[in-house]
Amino acid sequence: MKGKTEEATLNGFLDRGSHLSGDLKFEEAFRIDGKFEGKITAGSELVVGENADVEAEIHVERLSVNGTLRGTVVATDRIELHPKARVLADLTTPALAIEEGAFFQGSCKMGQEAPSNVVGMPAPAAGERRI
Repeated sequence: MKGKTEEATLNGFLDRGSHLSGDLKFEEAFRIDGKFEGKITAGSELVVGENADVEAEIHVERLSVNGTLRGTVVATDRIELHPKARVLADLTTPALAIEEGAFFQGSCKMGQEAPSNVVGMPAPAAGERRI
């Protein structure tokens, strides 16, 4: 599956063997191949690489996973789980793609209004109803 990741320019990278905990905020695509614990907020794409181990509350536009992810995720555009993904999380997104070989355990809410604190999601106009 070819996602937008290949077209995007990476803004940052947490390499294999690195461990970071705390709050991570970024503007452009960011890739994690190391270990991260905490909160991630961005209006763009997060790539969880094959060697990554992420335990976080995540609010992004797009998420692409090929490593280990635990926690909660709100993605305003889409979530892709690739063959080596191991995801134990609760997901909220309008579009979810799970490739053969990926493991997913948790819940998924689709087609629902995302929480108002999500980056990149404008508040509904007066009288507007989202389905």
